[in-house]
Amino acid sequence: MQITIIGAGIIGLTSAYYLIKEGHEVTIIEKNEGTDNCSFGNAGYISPSHFIPLASPGIVAQGLKWMLSSSSPFYIKPRLDTSLVRWGLKFYTKANENTVAQNAPHLNNILQLSRNLMIDLDLELNHGFQLETKGCLMLYKTEKTGHHEAELAHEALKYGMEATVLSQAEVQAMESEVKVDVLGGVYFPIDCHLHPVRMMETMKAKILEMGATILYGHEVKDFEFENKKASQVITDKGVVKTEHIVVAVGSWLEIISRKLGIDLLLQPGKGYSITYGKRTNNLSFPSILVDDRVAMTPLGSELRVGGTMELCGINHEINMNRVKPIVQAANSYYPDINLEMPTFKKVWSGLRPCSPDGLPYIGNSPHHENVTVAGGHAMIGISLAAGTGLLVKQLVQQEKTEIPLHAFRLER
Repeated sequence: MQITIIGAGIIGLTSAYYLIKEGHEVTIIEKNEGTDNCSFGNAGYISPSHFIPLASPGIVAQGLKWMLSSSSPFYIKPRLDTSLVRWGLKFYTKANENTVAQNAPHLNNILQLSRNLMIDLDLELNHGFQLETKGCLMLYKTEKTGHHEAELAHEALKYGMEATVLSQAEVQAMESEVKVDVLGGVYFPIDCHLHPVRMMETMKAKILEMGATILYGHEVKDFEFENKKASQVITDKGVVKTEHIVVAVGSWLEIISRKLGIDLLLQPGKGYSITYGKRTNNLSFPSILVDDRVAMTPLGSELRVGGTMELCGINHEINMNRVKPIVQAANSYYPDINLEMPTFKKVWSGLRPCSPDGLPYIGNSPHHENVTVAGGHAMIGISLAAGTGLLVKQLVQQEKTEIPLHAFRLER
């Protein structure tokens, strides 16, 4: 078939890869230049350990404490927005133990599937992602956080995941090059990490080699339909005829879906990262500084530090007041890495697409015979990329999917 994928982030590229392997003709439409979307600047984690959805018990109360401070890990920018209100109400009703109990197994299914596929894909593409399977540390400074992380470690065992609770001395023994100032940590050996830029460059080169067409700088304006099928994608630069559409536009999902008559609740969650190059002393393991919601990723001689969740709509402004606590947290947990506060130009920001229940939307349109949607992956887009790409291929070809998709359906 002639398949049009809207969005050139990692979900769009992995979907293209699996579809082209089946002999389909794929055209990707991307409104920007495809060099700086959220797939490039993230922490690069492939994390089965993140099986608890974003909408979880306690997150609302914690969020209310944080949301009044523009420098906190979580912040909602005050604005009159019907979509934000609808999303917030849904999030509030979903952030409970019952929902987590229902959704965590499904999230675990796709995380496990995607991890294995991503490792296979990296090997197939000559280790182009620079993927490492050395695990990840969850570090904490307070007893309360330590208790919570130990509970998560125990829960992980139910899903067959090894998780080791570590003392401060055991954490320090794993990090030989840098001092670590923590109360303790939890080690998840199943987690992996990769270099996001290398991953995106490698995937783009591969699908172009396989015959894909990528139309950068083309903004989707509308669609044309024949009966229950979308027949054309109308962009600001022309019309693209199609036999099937895959919508993988990240934080623009709600906007594009609305043009297709699909009502999806989604909010962009802005995050920031800074990449420090040519490190003489670097981390041995990626880590999450749990109390401060900061991610640390060693990328060869580079160190990427990122964090925050800012619900601010489609907004790319960089707020240095939100960047400062990220750097401070990194220096607090690792006192001798001496990270400098970056200049404005060295700070990256991106928008993570957040659904209100913490699960992505993966499914066929309830209104059309030839539209598939894949989005709302929040902060685990890289973790879910390969699995989502395979599932999209199976949905397009009307095959039995690798895992049940009822929990990810669009009309939930």
